[in-house]
Amino acid sequence: MKWLQQERLGLILCIGLAIPSHLLGQQFPLIGGPVIAILIGMLIGQFPFKRGPFTKGISYASKKILQYAVILLGFGLNLRIVLETGLQSLPIIICTITVALLVAYLCYRYLSINSTMATLIGVGSSICGGSAIAATAPIIKADDKEIAQAISVIFFFNVMAALLFPTLGVYLGLSPSSGEAFGLFAGTAVNDTSSVTATAATWDSMFNLGSETLDKAVTVKLTRTLAIIPITLLLAYIIASKTPTTSTTPSIRKVFPVFILYFIGASLLTTLALTMGIPTEVFSPLKTLSKFFIVIAMVAIGLNTDILKLIRSGVTPLFIGFLCWLSITITSLLLQYLLGIW
Repeated sequence: MKWLQQERLGLILCIGLAIPSHLLGQQFPLIGGPVIAILIGMLIGQFPFKRGPFTKGISYASKKILQYAVILLGFGLNLRIVLETGLQSLPIIICTITVALLVAYLCYRYLSINSTMATLIGVGSSICGGSAIAATAPIIKADDKEIAQAISVIFFFNVMAALLFPTLGVYLGLSPSSGEAFGLFAGTAVNDTSSVTATAATWDSMFNLGSETLDKAVTVKLTRTLAIIPITLLLAYIIASKTPTTSTTPSIRKVFPVFILYFIGASLLTTLALTMGIPTEVFSPLKTLSKFFIVIAMVAIGLNTDILKLIRSGVTPLFIGFLCWLSITITSLLLQYLLGIW
């Protein structure tokens, strides 16, 4: 009851704004519910109102609800199918992630941007957009402004990819008779699931391929999602090694992302259940709830974000996002060419 008294008003506000954001996201999938939620949250946050009674609930939504969303994301992963289909794409996935993270690190070293922002943009660009940012933010203790900036940057290049990549694929001569090459390209070079879907579906409709490209791209994208696990564990270790402690061994237990263990458990449970013949539709409500939880968290982040400060400091993150996006695109296409996939 005490918990309800402290957080209920803020949670009610976030959920109330999340519902229309989620519905609008379904109508405009290229933009997506999380981006709409951030924008609505930022707009509402500019109106003067007594924030005190809402503060704890908003903070709970931006942190705990975000972690619950990542846990539920695991129910969308059938590890057996992902690993089987993802073996072909694994070298490209590893290389694109490595290159993007390296670019983000170099930007941190030489472009005077803080390590938190560089990390969020790096993992968001290379792994799976908002989901990777949601998993990483609690570990590196990113504030709401930094999360909002990173999500905004990722959104911008998602839209650019969805609009430009089908035309680029035609120009480069990717096979129009199969969705294999373009599906692999979309699955490795576009980061957010909704934008991967939009990009791959466009190629299918252009060449009457049914859902061949879409199926390939989404499976590759799910394989990339698994990179959340090693990346978050590595970040936890790095943070622990930099945290002052009386012991000579880094205190990883203090920063260990326990919610990632639940994410792994959800993935294993899903895989086991599907292997036993339980239909995938059983997990659909949990996947939908995961998406809605992310929208709730993005509303909270928007409410805590100062638009003017975001605009004033937004040029450098956008440039870093561009460099990560460009490096991923070039790496994906170059490796496909060298491996003879197209």
